[in-house]
Amino acid sequence: MAFSGNFLSTQFKIDLMVGTHNFTNSSGNTFKLAMFTNSAEPTQGSFGGSGSTMNGSITTYSNNNQVSGTGYSAGGSNLTNITPTNPGSGTTATASFQPLTFSTVTISGARGAIIYNSSQSNKAVAILDFGADKAASAGDFQIVFPTNNASNAIIRIA
Repeated sequence: MAFSGNFLSTQFKIDLMVGTHNFTNSSGNTFKLAMFTNSAEPTQGSFGGSGSTMNGSITTYSNNNQVSGTGYSAGGSNLTNITPTNPGSGTTATASFQPLTFSTVTISGARGAIIYNSSQSNKAVAILDFGADKAASAGDFQIVFPTNNASNAIIRIA
């Protein structure tokens, strides 16, 4: 099994320290989400190939083992950022995205996804595990992100 939970790429954490990613809504980078089958695994740092077990060493997006079907294009779709915030009185900073809908698609075997920064050489941000293969038949496939708070946001730094 290739997917084993949601996680932030270790390279993403390093990239944050050198100022690679900009999550600002109006002037920030473009983040995308692409969906993959359960055959997708990191190979030489790229997500999507076949090879080793999935881990935090994923550095970039690759289109290998991406889902295919009517209405879905390789590379996925753009995400709408939610500007980074401190949601509450604690010490956690968060960033998240609006729900993403792939409209009128026919796909099967979607086991997970990668969020990546297409403005910065397709650098990996996060790997998402859907928990099981998902499908849509001439319908909408929607990805809803967790509540943007200190305990649940898709990107949290405590």
